[in-house]
Amino acid sequence: MREVVLDTETTGLDFMNGDKIVEIGAIELENHIQTGNFFHCYLNPERESSLGALKVHGLTTEFLSTKPKFEEIVDDLIEFIGDSKIIIHNASFDLGFINTALNQCKMKPIMKSNVVDTMTLAKAKFRGQSISLDSLCRKYDIDIRDRKIHGALKDAKLLALVYLELIGGKQATLEFSSENDLDKSFEYKNLEDINSFYNNRKFIEKKNTRIDKHDYELHLKCLKEIPDSIWKKIKN
Repeated sequence: MREVVLDTETTGLDFMNGDKIVEIGAIELENHIQTGNFFHCYLNPERESSLGALKVHGLTTEFLSTKPKFEEIVDDLIEFIGDSKIIIHNASFDLGFINTALNQCKMKPIMKSNVVDTMTLAKAKFRGQSISLDSLCRKYDIDIRDRKIHGALKDAKLLALVYLELIGGKQATLEFSSENDLDKSFEYKNLEDINSFYNNRKFIEKKNTRIDKHDYELHLKCLKEIPDSIWKKIKN
């Protein structure tokens, strides 16, 4: 199963008011594993970035002025995506910009049905907590010490790690060449064999999930809003 994890950087927050994409980054997953294949480009938006956006991505008008325009790379982008499921964090934002640009190129939009929004997954898993990409990286102990400014390709790689955690982590696959191999792998004939297996197996350290001050405050606020909360009964 092929999936594409995608992120963009833009000149601002409002694609309906003329803001445009300045960077696109996408990486390929095959059966939930990064293959090393990716798509990345900087784009000339033919307009300046807002001060807020510039602080986020650091891509100056001078730097972007020599880069290609969206219509020059759109065929390569669509070819890379293909018919794969697309993984995006806060999909409505990125899709708004991408589909606006595709429309200007008289090309078909990307359908929402072909997109997995990791923000939706995170909302269901971390109710009342911060679910920004940074916050999710901290929850899953993903290193973001070098993420002083945002970059589309860098963020796509981080999002791929977060996505795998949100869906339960990358599962190892056991393969057996025959039914005999399967029988041998689980050949425990008595209690002593079973005890030996558990006593000698490798210990896997539990992964702690960290919560920052903002997450904790949101958690407390959420508890207060629960009617007839069991937590209030326990406290009293």
